[in-house]
Amino acid sequence: MKPQVKSLTFGLLGYPIKHSLSPSMHNAGLRSLKIKARYKLFEVNFEKLAEFFLNIKKKNIRAFNVTIPYKEKVIPYLNSLSVGAQEIGAVNTVVVSRNGKLKGFNTDYLGFAGHLKELKVKPYRVAIIGAGGAAKAVCFALAKMKVLELCIYDIDKFKSLSLFKRLSSNFAHTRFDVATRIEDLKIGQKDLLINATPVGMHSGDPCLINESWLHKGLFVYDLIYDPAETKLISLARKYGLNCSNGLGMLLYQGVFAFKYFTGKKPPVKIMQEALIKGAQKI
Repeated sequence: MKPQVKSLTFGLLGYPIKHSLSPSMHNAGLRSLKIKARYKLFEVNFEKLAEFFLNIKKKNIRAFNVTIPYKEKVIPYLNSLSVGAQEIGAVNTVVVSRNGKLKGFNTDYLGFAGHLKELKVKPYRVAIIGAGGAAKAVCFALAKMKVLELCIYDIDKFKSLSLFKRLSSNFAHTRFDVATRIEDLKIGQKDLLINATPVGMHSGDPCLINESWLHKGLFVYDLIYDPAETKLISLARKYGLNCSNGLGMLLYQGVFAFKYFTGKKPPVKIMQEALIKGAQKI
């Protein structure tokens, strides 16, 4: 009698994450390749974060994604980082080796770059709101694309200055600036505006920008995908601007993460179909 193969566990670590579409996307991919595994949500508050890492082996967790607010906070719990994650300073994918060692990767920057390529957006002058884990990956991707200018604003000045220093020391071909006020992003002179903050996820959230700053030739990108149309996206559409939410970035970062999880070629179309179907239910 053959020993029963124990099912592997993958998942998403964050808080709160009940809205996430990652399980539908990854589980569809796992089923299509007949991989005996399940992708779950690990909704863990900060007080229980250390406990989560202590129980990884016990729960047979072999890999997981990381989202708000832990993309930077998980790093001290990891044994090593990929070159990309190290350069970015944020992690969104963790793989657990057979001997229990944890290695952090970042597929967010690949996901964002992949989605911009699909959208045929080639930015030169960029304004980004936010300087957290997701923003770090997005800025890294833009710097790799050799944008001419990148201006960063975050309500936490320390975060934006820290990101500015990291980028400036690694990418000489791009001019980086820090805005002390959101008005100082000079959106009127930019061709890409990005929201990399959670502001917009809730109905009571304000729109972060003034509509007078919008102009023809500006592409508006909001990393939020739930709701599908934030106030920022709605405003962009009102003025006839090209825009996108973050669903495409979610897909492509998930595709790269899936390969790290399984070592197999991701079934992109199946994962995309599951993601679109899930988004329609939101």
